[in-house]
Amino acid sequence: MTVSSHIQPGNWPENPLANRGNGIVHIGVGAFHRAHQAVYTQQAMLVAGGDWRIIGVSPRSTDIADQLNAQDGAYCVVVRNPAGDECQTIHAISHVIAAARDGDAVMAALCDPATRIVTLTVTEKAYGINRHAMTIAPDHVGIAHDLADPRHPTGVLGLLTEALRRRRDAGVAPFTCLCCDNLPENGVVLRAGVTDFARHIDPALAGWIEQNVHFPSSMVDRITPASTAHTYETVRAMTGHDDTCAVETEPFSQWVIEDDFPTGRPAWEQAGVLMVDDVRPFEHMKLRMLNGSHSLIAYLGQLAGFKYVRDVMADDDCAKLVHAHMLAAAQTLVPVAALDFASYANDLVARFQNPAIAHETRQIAMDGTEKLPQRLLHPAQDALKDGKDIATYAIAIAFWMAFLHKMVTQENGNDISDPRQVEIISALSGQTTAQGIYNALSQLPDLFPQALTSSPVWAQAVISRLDCILTQSALDAVKADLS
Repeated sequence: MTVSSHIQPGNWPENPLANRGNGIVHIGVGAFHRAHQAVYTQQAMLVAGGDWRIIGVSPRSTDIADQLNAQDGAYCVVVRNPAGDECQTIHAISHVIAAARDGDAVMAALCDPATRIVTLTVTEKAYGINRHAMTIAPDHVGIAHDLADPRHPTGVLGLLTEALRRRRDAGVAPFTCLCCDNLPENGVVLRAGVTDFARHIDPALAGWIEQNVHFPSSMVDRITPASTAHTYETVRAMTGHDDTCAVETEPFSQWVIEDDFPTGRPAWEQAGVLMVDDVRPFEHMKLRMLNGSHSLIAYLGQLAGFKYVRDVMADDDCAKLVHAHMLAAAQTLVPVAALDFASYANDLVARFQNPAIAHETRQIAMDGTEKLPQRLLHPAQDALKDGKDIATYAIAIAFWMAFLHKMVTQENGNDISDPRQVEIISALSGQTTAQGIYNALSQLPDLFPQALTSSPVWAQAVISRLDCILTQSALDAVKADLS
């Protein structure tokens, strides 16, 4: 093990940002934010200064607020490197507000003129946006509540809209909204959600938001497994103190942001952030090559009994299939001079094989209906249209279908973690054949592109692989595809 030089065993190191003011409110102070955006923001302030400390908002949990506040916002990030663990103390978060018990404090932070950026990592389902129509879902629990009482919001869109309304009425410049969730064109999606929410309650406010509020898109990447007892034991051994807020992550980290911040931003580029005019090429590369492969790994791993990503990648046949999928996904991307897809694929394989990262396949397998369209289904549609190989897409979707079928038949579907759990259980009820399972799941509304559901070539490719998985095994299906 190695310990960063500024960590002093037995106590928290001196806070180098103690005299810096707050400039960012971050909604969703989960492990990923603490291992990613907060780390970049600290480094930017250490290099270039600025009042950019982060006020965290925990939408539901009060525990993380209590735990971080007890440590004055400080916590440790353990970087799991095959050559030895490293540990860094982060002070970028000044304090955390538990929204469930102190909504007024959240609104005060959002309305403070010092707050110039609001960042978010709340997962796609928390927004309640129909990405097909780019409108809000009025029946979403959080949105329905906030539409009924827009002056006392609890949901993400309601909070942003009400804070922007108050800033407009007070003559305070609006903050910039920076979505850091893993969804395509996340700034565009967030802009659509906020303006549509505002349109439901005040069309004039919606027009003001459209004209005055900026929503840059961003692409984020850093594998951050859930913290475990081993995480806390590592911190205790390396620093001499307990830290219930510690997170662990991989050495690799990437953040690409569209540079559109009219009221200022941290010098993120001096911390390694890539500030660009258009994030989409980077985003598509990551979604299709990394995230698509992650989903393939997750469902294959769950079926084959591999607990971690590294376990899947330790199997030579599985690793070959995953690498083949990365290269197939690259074939659907528009070439960009700054991006080397083959090198990126090799880097991904090395990251996934990192024996020090315990990233559970079960964790990645969650919320499949939210993730699969952009990760696998839309790329598969592009590959089919262009006459390119669809084999790895077909087996990845077959693994997903077999995984859900297994969950329903063995556990009645109760452990399926997906926003469409009820629909999935109903669709799979009584289905036992590959054909029946494929038909049931491919016909879920607004999930599969019509170009796929109407293609006999696609259907046969998935059904044949699904039949192999059901009658033999997931690993047999892998071998068959590689033969």
